[in-house]
Amino acid sequence: MKIKTVEFTKSAFNEEQYPKDDLPQIVIAGRSNVGKSTLINTVLNRKNLAKTSSRPGKTRGINFYLINNKFYLVDLPGYGYAKVSKEMKNQWAHNIETFLNTSRNLRHGLLLIDIRRVPTEDDLLMINWFKYKNLPFTVVLTKADKVNKSQAQKAVKDVCKIFNINREEVVIFSALEKIGVSQVLSIFEKNV
Repeated sequence: MKIKTVEFTKSAFNEEQYPKDDLPQIVIAGRSNVGKSTLINTVLNRKNLAKTSSRPGKTRGINFYLINNKFYLVDLPGYGYAKVSKEMKNQWAHNIETFLNTSRNLRHGLLLIDIRRVPTEDDLLMINWFKYKNLPFTVVLTKADKVNKSQAQKAVKDVCKIFNINREEVVIFSALEKIGVSQVLSIFEKNV
């Protein structure tokens, strides 16, 4: 897929703020600081479209990016260890759950996991939600430039075993080395 136009359309904090059209949506989920913004910027070939930060938890709303006027890339707030109040974490969880349960236009889920980390209970919950809803998904192992090839292959094997998925459902990704970009673009193409 060739990315021609990209537009940040909105950051939604409740159901009334979601886009009202029926364009397909591809959702990106993952822990805080897993590299969601970096992946968005790299795959869409835009420098500062999605704001990156060394401080986890910067994405607070559900961010909608309109791609080629054909589909939305939907960036969910990161879950995990962000230094925010319990009340804020509960609000994020509610917003994510509401979006996932009410969107009629979801076509694919991308679950990002740092290749150096063991998947968390939250990651497993997200995979189980994708399976329960029969939503096709791909696990994207980010920050692949931080490990060698044998460590990367071990991470893929471990993720496949933990989530009970096939190798074809995993993409190794590095923004720095541009690894996995074409695979993610191919996912977009197949699902819109």
